Amino acid sequence: MSLKAIAKELKLSVTTVSRALNGYDDVSKETRARVEAEAQRRGYRPNTFARRLKMGKIDAVGLVFPVHPVPLNNSVFMDMVGEISHELARHEIDLLLIADDDQGDKHSYMRLVQSRRVDALIVAHTLDRDPRLEQLQNAGFPFLALGRSQLPKPYAWFDFDNYAGTYQATRHLIAQGHKRIALLGENNSQAFITQRRNGYLDALREAGLSDQLLRAIPPSRRAGFKTTQQLLALPEPPTAIVTDCNTHGDGAAMALVQAGRLEGDNRVSLVVYDGLPQDTLVEAEVGAVIQSTRQGVGRQIASMVRQLIAGDDLASLQVLWQPEFIPAKTA
Repeated sequence: MSLKAIAKELKLSVTTVSRALNGYDDVSKETRARVEAEAQRRGYRPNTFARRLKMGKIDAVGLVFPVHPVPLNNSVFMDMVGEISHELARHEIDLLLIADDDQGDKHSYMRLVQSRRVDALIVAHTLDRDPRLEQLQNAGFPFLALGRSQLPKPYAWFDFDNYAGTYQATRHLIAQGHKRIALLGENNSQAFITQRRNGYLDALREAGLSDQLLRAIPPSRRAGFKTTQQLLALPEPPTAIVTDCNTHGDGAAMALVQAGRLEGDNRVSLVVYDGLPQDTLVEAEVGAVIQSTRQGVGRQIASMVRQLIAGDDLASLQVLWQPEFIPAKTA
């Protein structure tokens, strides 16, 4: 179905029809609505490649994620990626996944930047001082950071208050009378990991409690399971455990179940960031720090990316969401 047929039906020029379908602002809202309605009635779809050439847009966004540790093993991260992709697809924008070594000298995403094969980048799992973001700023390329970093100039970012999540959880456990509280945290320097660790440490420091039960371990169920077993074998084991991701949490929960310590009078209170994964074998309730829904996060990030591509002010594209702490019987 051609533009000519639509133009003839509506008694408009082919140029007007084309500009209406391509979103040019010199076409009135009424005319654009008529053209879009007729195009939809006829099942017309524009030549996407040609439209991109005319508009100077690729209609593609790259999502940069670290090679180590691999976040694709994390169900929370993958759910978020799926929602971002779904929301962008509704606006005919493709999402490309780009694995990158954040400590490497050369970054794979720079090939896409230099050749302008994407309109913008989403950079996940940022560092406190992230050379990737500095490189993108110096190149003048639009990006949305998933996490805050220390940069010389304003930039677009979306983040959760990771500090508040573990701070609230630890303060709750302290109020319940716990004095030996462990943290199972990831063993890397990504910003959100550091923030979650600091929330736990500050809560302990304010209460005058020891931080000797802090453990930095790989983000896996096995590490969570083994470390929890080691903690339980201590002469003075923890009476409560906080984990900074749900893979640690699932491993810790399984170790506590095996030891008969997740429920009952001798239970160890467990709080899991993001809650236990959906495929967990553990049926008992645990405390959780929840960061909204994956759908909500996906919609928010996709909306911010579209605003970024449209050239909105970077100062208006800085969003911090608060987590919710949900205590449970074991917390």
